[in-house]
Amino acid sequence: MKKPSCFEFQQGRIFVGRLPHGKDLILSVEEFCEDASIQMATFSVIGAVSSATIGAYDQKQQVYVTVKEEAPLEIVSCMGNVSLKDGKPFIHAHILLADEQGKTIGGHLFSETIIFAGEINLQELTGKPMKRTYDNDTGLMLWE
Repeated sequence: MKKPSCFEFQQGRIFVGRLPHGKDLILSVEEFCEDASIQMATFSVIGAVSSATIGAYDQKQQVYVTVKEEAPLEIVSCMGNVSLKDGKPFIHAHILLADEQGKTIGGHLFSETIIFAGEINLQELTGKPMKRTYDNDTGLMLWE
């Protein structure tokens, strides 16, 4: 059995704030990280979206299958990380959403997911930044 490939980081700055209404969730976090020179981080988001694009990875075909939800949805949980892809901050996140009746849908978070109201808690990690590269075994962009 292969062992996990893990690296040690130190806690850096902690950011807590409000995400911009009407903007894409992923792009908003990426732009914030670029402006704040954040290369590695973990984050969580709570709030609501006006619409969402989520998906799941088809492991046999090695492609993401996505669905767009054009409805107001509550963010039950959203967590992700920031690392580097092509030298820029790259967001990898999963999200769980609920409608007004409490029915949930979730998966890998994609653009466009439009923020209605959102609050983020982002923990910067300091150390040698991890980079995403193509993995031949899975067809995914994984950490080196």
